[in-house]
Amino acid sequence: MRVRFEIGALDQQLLPDGVRSRHVDGVNELRMHVLEAGFESPDRPVLVLLHGFPELAYSFRRIMGPLAAAGYRVLAPDLRGYGRTTPEPVAYDDDLRPFATINRITDVLALVSAMGCRSVAGVIGHDHGSPLAGWCALARPDVFRSVAMLSAPFAGPPMLPFDTANAHRGARRGQHADAIHAELAALTPPRKHYQRYYQSAEANDNLWHPPHGLMDFLRAYYHVKSADWQGNAPHPLADRTVAQWAKLPRYYVMDLDKGMAEQVACDMPTPAIIAANTWLPDSELAVYVEEYARTGFQGGLNWYRSGLVDESLALFAGRTIDVPSTFIAGAKDWGTYQSPGALGRLERTLTTQYRGTHLVAGAGPWVQQEQPGALVKLLLDFLHRG
Repeated sequence: MRVRFEIGALDQQLLPDGVRSRHVDGVNELRMHVLEAGFESPDRPVLVLLHGFPELAYSFRRIMGPLAAAGYRVLAPDLRGYGRTTPEPVAYDDDLRPFATINRITDVLALVSAMGCRSVAGVIGHDHGSPLAGWCALARPDVFRSVAMLSAPFAGPPMLPFDTANAHRGARRGQHADAIHAELAALTPPRKHYQRYYQSAEANDNLWHPPHGLMDFLRAYYHVKSADWQGNAPHPLADRTVAQWAKLPRYYVMDLDKGMAEQVACDMPTPAIIAANTWLPDSELAVYVEEYARTGFQGGLNWYRSGLVDESLALFAGRTIDVPSTFIAGAKDWGTYQSPGALGRLERTLTTQYRGTHLVAGAGPWVQQEQPGALVKLLLDFLHRG
């Protein structure tokens, strides 16, 4: 039997002035860890910040104070499977149903309700939190009054087959979605997509117990995807083919014989680059190391497997995001383009009150850490425009 235990709040010394750590019980059956700013005035308009992988609520530490100073009450939870919301390790064979998208929307809705809010001024999601924020706005526009999606374009609800009642039963069906993975494996050298790898049973142990140690792994992972790594020159891909995917960096389309720990170790930053880093110094990286050393990565990896339990999302087929929306990413972030056409669909098809796309100079995917000042300005401009 797995022993369950509770863990306390994050040490206040690790947080900026004006940001506190607390737990909220009874959030969709979770004891959710939340960072909060602007809490002195509970009647302020609320912003909810949803982090990505492999991150934590702590990833928003640099923008929470400035957003609170602008008049907002800011909530940033450790999401399901992460950090101090789930202090015990999650196993690969655990029930996946709690990680279904509908249940994760409910997590956010339940947190808002537990905090005594009927609605929030904006939900702001980064990386994996970006599509979750999009889903929150699409499913409950009465609660989530605007949405900012960072680094990962929201793909929208699945489509239902249309006008097929009288189609010939032998009509040609499209290429099987898994064919591209076999084609990647047939390249020279053979490769694999990182999301496919993150769905595998071996991924968690590789990330959790990497050959060079957890500190070095996370340092290399954050570095190689950031604007600090000179190899990042993202651009749109023409289509979802192996020829286009092969253009992606190795941290997206990996060598077939490597785990992610070994892959990013190939581009470990030098001691001089590490010493010069101001957006994630070792003292702050150590917070991630301590949290993930305790929990492992499977809770976050299960988000990559949620499609296995997401059949109910077809209920939203044809729905759009009908509240003010925007997309913001680092100019050096490949995440904007890794799904060909996704950003264009978000801009033109999936939203009805789109307020623009913004690519931030000097940032990769960790835009809230790499360029917090620029991000805060963009968010406040968006929120004030309404």
